[in-house]
Amino acid sequence: MHQLEVEYTFAAAHRLPRHPGKCVNMHGHNYKLQVVLRGEPDPYQGLVVDFDDVNKIVNERVMAVCDHKVLNDTIENPTAENIASWIWHRLSGAVPGLFEVRLWEIPTACVVYRGPGPAAFANP
Repeated sequence: MHQLEVEYTFAAAHRLPRHPGKCVNMHGHNYKLQVVLRGEPDPYQGLVVDFDDVNKIVNERVMAVCDHKVLNDTIENPTAENIASWIWHRLSGAVPGLFEVRLWEIPTACVVYRGPGPAAFANP
């Protein structure tokens, strides 16, 4: 199994309408996004996926919507956790072998999202 990791950066503003502290006010971050893919290389090409294909999809589905934007215009409560989940759902099914999304809101801490778990599909 091979793992590919592709990183992106974007600047965006947000406010957290349910936050009890100062993050309820509009502010901005320089985010770092890492898209992690897993899979076996195609025997002929030797690639799991072409990096150019990944870049095209991420740029269209995530960067064009988030970079230099107000995230509240797209995500109701844009916490790092909710942004990572939103990114996953934008990429799921479009990026082959999507394994996880990592999002840094600050340089020293990130959120890791690996998609909905089995409990999300359980019958009530």
